[in-house]
Amino acid sequence: MSDEPALVSDERDGETTEADDVDTAHLDDVEPGAGCTEIWEHLSERREQAGSD
Repeated sequence: MSDEPALVSDERDGETTEADDVDTAHLDDVEPGAGCTEIWEHLSERREQAGSD
């Protein structure tokens, strides 16, 4: 792996920022290597929990 920070593109305005500047706390409970489906399920579960609070 490179020591260079990953870049993340913001599709809304085309800006590119370093990944270190992006808040990823909502993914802290996702297992490393998880695919799109697992991430989608995780985010859906969090939304459901937040809606029942």
